[in-house]
Amino acid sequence: MALLKEKIRDHSAEEMLFVRRAGVALLVVVACFGALIYNLYRLQVKQHDFYQTRSNQNDIKMVPIAPSRGLIYDRNGVPLVRNLTLYQLQVVPSKITNMSALLQALTPIVDLTPDDISSFRDEMAHTSRYKPVTLKSELSETQVARFAVNQYRFNGVTVDSYQQRQYPYGAQLAHVVGYVSKINDRDIKRLSESGEMENYAADHNIGKQGIEGYYEKELHGVTGYREVEVDNHGRIVRLLKEQPPQAGKNIYLTLDVRLQQYIESVLKNQRAAVVVEDPRDGGILAMVSSPSYDPNPFVKGISYKAYKTLLSNPDLPLINRATQGLYPPASTVKPYMALSALFSGVITPSTTYFGAPTWTLPRTKRRYRDWLKSGHGMLNVTKAIEESADTFLLSGGFRPGDSTAFTAG
Repeated sequence: MALLKEKIRDHSAEEMLFVRRAGVALLVVVACFGALIYNLYRLQVKQHDFYQTRSNQNDIKMVPIAPSRGLIYDRNGVPLVRNLTLYQLQVVPSKITNMSALLQALTPIVDLTPDDISSFRDEMAHTSRYKPVTLKSELSETQVARFAVNQYRFNGVTVDSYQQRQYPYGAQLAHVVGYVSKINDRDIKRLSESGEMENYAADHNIGKQGIEGYYEKELHGVTGYREVEVDNHGRIVRLLKEQPPQAGKNIYLTLDVRLQQYIESVLKNQRAAVVVEDPRDGGILAMVSSPSYDPNPFVKGISYKAYKTLLSNPDLPLINRATQGLYPPASTVKPYMALSALFSGVITPSTTYFGAPTWTLPRTKRRYRDWLKSGHGMLNVTKAIEESADTFLLSGGFRPGDSTAFTAG
């Protein structure tokens, strides 16, 4: 009997031990499930945005934002340039598996031409395959709409807006305003050496000539940046952070565009240069070099044929005769020579001299001819200036008995 009671007590103890162990195990399981559920909630709900961004790290991009280029005005506030907002189709080559098939599919949608495709392939050959390359610029509203409907078909192809410089006065101001054009290897080297290349991350153009080139730093502005999340089609899903660009400064000239146009019309494509200066402050009111050229084709990239035509033009329209031409002063210095002679006492207002057809430099055999083959006869200084008599003014510094020569300086 005692043995039976002992077995019953052992069985009861084992049951109690099992119950306690099962309870502990249940608590452990519940705690584990609770921790798991909490972590799932934390990861999928509380920290959803953070981990979604991390999981799509390859699709987080820093997109540079081009600044709005400063405008150029004349003295009366008339704008001499414009910034047009246009749209372009861009392709990231690294995301394209069959480029030829892509171009063929896009042709009817955005009306690609053989020139578009040729230019695209040329630019793609000189650009990193991970950077967007422009396939077609100046898209029409219809082309933008057609692509928007079909964009889901084209991974790595996007439509982006950009600003394009326009010169409404064309050839009339080409030698003053200059133009912007594509950044070339020489520009890249210069910008890299000066530490400015990063500021051109969103730009394809840079000032090349005239005011556009000289005041490039002031006109360009500061590039901004936008950190965005994009899907596998290149479409922006979320804006994460943005640093807005700083627009370039506006430039105000002393030039009067109406006077510039008038002088341009008077010259009518003759080989000539005219500079009109304000005598009160030295401001340039007009600066015309004729003939000129239209700067607008340079903005988009002038064709080789068109550029060759300009270079081979015998009238040299690309030369700014007002600043690059070297010309003898001719008769424009004669009044200054006469004043110098008067102030130095070599001659007086009443001095007369025979304006012969030729004049020989003393102690030499060098003979100078007057523009009037018959000569001018007896002249005083006033008459000599009126008739632009060469021999009268040449001889002024070598009057008999006077060794003093007069000069314009």
